[in-house]
Amino acid sequence: MKTQIVLIIVILSFFGRLSAQQNLTPAIENKIDSLLKIMSVDEEIGQVNQLSYGSGWGPNAKKEIKSDFVKMIKAGEIGSFLNAVGVDLTYELQKISMEQSHLKIPLLFGFDVIHGFKTTFPVPLAESCSWDTSIIKMSAKYQALEASAVGVHWTFAPMLDIARDPRWGRIVEGAGEDPYLGSRFAAARVRGLQGDLSEFNIAACAKHFAAYGCAEGGRDYNTVDVSERTLREIYFPPFKAAVEAGAMTFMSSFNEISGIPSTGNKWLLTDVLRNEWGFNGFVVSDWGSISEMTTHGFAKDTAEAAKKGIVAGCDMDMQARAYKNKLKSLITDGKIPKSLLDESVRRILRVKYKLGLFDNPYKYCNKDREKSTVLSPEMQNAALDASRHSIVLLKNNGDLLPLSKSIKKIAVIGPLASAKKFPLGSWEQFGDSNDVVSLIEGIKNKFTESKILFSQGCSVRGDSKTGFADAVKAAEESDIVIAAIGEEGHMSGEAYSRSDISLPGVQQELLAELKKTGKPIVAVLMNGRPLAIEWVQNNIPAIIEAWFLGIKSGDAIADVLSGDFNPSGKLTVSFPRATGQIPIYYNHKNTGRPFDSTVHYSSGYYDTKNSPLYPFGYGLSYSRFKYSDLTLSSKELHENNELKVSVTVENASQRDGEEVVELYLRDNYASVTRPIKELKGFRKVFIKSGGKLRVEFSLSRTDLLFYDINMKYTTEEGMHTVMVGASSEDYLQSEFYYKQ
Repeated sequence: MKTQIVLIIVILSFFGRLSAQQNLTPAIENKIDSLLKIMSVDEEIGQVNQLSYGSGWGPNAKKEIKSDFVKMIKAGEIGSFLNAVGVDLTYELQKISMEQSHLKIPLLFGFDVIHGFKTTFPVPLAESCSWDTSIIKMSAKYQALEASAVGVHWTFAPMLDIARDPRWGRIVEGAGEDPYLGSRFAAARVRGLQGDLSEFNIAACAKHFAAYGCAEGGRDYNTVDVSERTLREIYFPPFKAAVEAGAMTFMSSFNEISGIPSTGNKWLLTDVLRNEWGFNGFVVSDWGSISEMTTHGFAKDTAEAAKKGIVAGCDMDMQARAYKNKLKSLITDGKIPKSLLDESVRRILRVKYKLGLFDNPYKYCNKDREKSTVLSPEMQNAALDASRHSIVLLKNNGDLLPLSKSIKKIAVIGPLASAKKFPLGSWEQFGDSNDVVSLIEGIKNKFTESKILFSQGCSVRGDSKTGFADAVKAAEESDIVIAAIGEEGHMSGEAYSRSDISLPGVQQELLAELKKTGKPIVAVLMNGRPLAIEWVQNNIPAIIEAWFLGIKSGDAIADVLSGDFNPSGKLTVSFPRATGQIPIYYNHKNTGRPFDSTVHYSSGYYDTKNSPLYPFGYGLSYSRFKYSDLTLSSKELHENNELKVSVTVENASQRDGEEVVELYLRDNYASVTRPIKELKGFRKVFIKSGGKLRVEFSLSRTDLLFYDINMKYTTEEGMHTVMVGASSEDYLQSEFYYKQ
């Protein structure tokens, strides 16, 4: 009897922990139970069917009530739309469901709010360079505020794919190459988007699960072949952080992993995501990825693809209509149990309940709020703040920057100098180029005492040099040249992979001609990925990485050029010297023959250096920071204790500034090889001119965990190196021994 009592207590304790982990509400679960009992199979299938209300979006997109969709809504054949936006449209569609369908289940409206709806914020890769979780959370909060005002319940963001290959176009949507930083930003974005799930918040969707950023050759949608160890140590952590932050939905990735497409991968979607991590939201396929399993050669037809998707744990079918057309016969023929469908519907209804749509289906349909929120001054100020913090100063020889506001003549030259469309970047959605402050407009707004000359010089792409002469003339007549170079807005993003990531077109040739004038040049880069710009680094005295900053682009860049904002951004992805170095990332493994310039048979390139042009964590400031006195509280870290790591950071300049202090660890030897260094902490600190600050970190056993030879997440005794400094290649170091 005592044994039985103990067993019952253990079981109840387990389910209690599970319930707490998943944040399940008994009242909601009871309501879902009642609803499932009266739903027909067709109505359940409707809930797992998501369709696009149209492929067009943007400021000129037209949306009208479509009769075929009205018929489906009335019949309960659709539970969610993507690309249906605007209060007028979403209200009318919701009204049809609530007044003319049998069960009156509210519709769920999703949209790709990647870096803004109408008020376009910096692209996510740019924002990650702020190294500031408060900026990331603030940006997500405002994006949710605007999107929710136009009837959007749910965004297909954040994108959490770690990307080590800048040829891959979708690197622009993520936080770069590091799993620790990616995890911190994942949690911040989820919390910013979802908040307390009021009418001002929207549901987040962690995507793309998993390892989409590891596509072979950097080619979008391509095969991924990666070890479980690498999945768990590099590609999984941001997704796990999203679960822990409360992300309500996940999206499966297009790619396969080791022969199994993610959309049909039960190990990913059920064993890891749900059973191991405790995720209780729903998984949506990426666009058409269920039916694409036939093209992968993983399913012989659409019916088998639908079966593999639902069995794996993919709950909602985006656009493929595979579930709509095939699930009923699969259930009727006994090929899948109806309980699988029940559980997917339960997960979807749970999200609708948590969003409050059953209590008030029209909570996101406030016309007055739509008018007052979209592109409001508050929204634009938030975008400007995020933009300033996203800029990275890459080079500033001779303190060329900041520029004096009394400078007489400034030549603003280059194919991106007057561009208003390109700064929106990819996934600009309803962003309108008419709302964008171009670089030359920002410079004119800031340098009101200066004469501003303009010449395009050349286009981003193409080989015409007919504009070179005019550009050279403008440069010769000016005191300084601002050269705006880079990519077009849609040269990065989905399906925009590049085999060569050097400056496109004849932009480098234009810079070479401008250099011949002898005038000082500041290169302003606008791009959605790292570029191989070794010539620019070697020949141009000042370089600013501005990325695609959105509607306040010109004002933000001008604030940095003038010194009204002291740049504090640092790179979250390594810049290669040449495309041939790719993939390149800081937390790589060592080889048995590390590069040694005196040894021919060592791991190196014959024609270039191994090192990146700009390393992970790199970024300059108008302030100058010096690091000294790295101190460890002990030379040993014990299993149940903490080790304090402290360093003095001095602002040895005449300008107040912010510095990102970065902490890296290396496990010097272990039962499996470990990276040469791993980011384990960072702090962004403000230090006044001439001031000093003692910056402290705490290390514990948790920071040393890794997957051992048996794939057990554990620690091992041994020596570790701790590195603290300004980047992954500029640091002080010391050692400690971990004792279990």
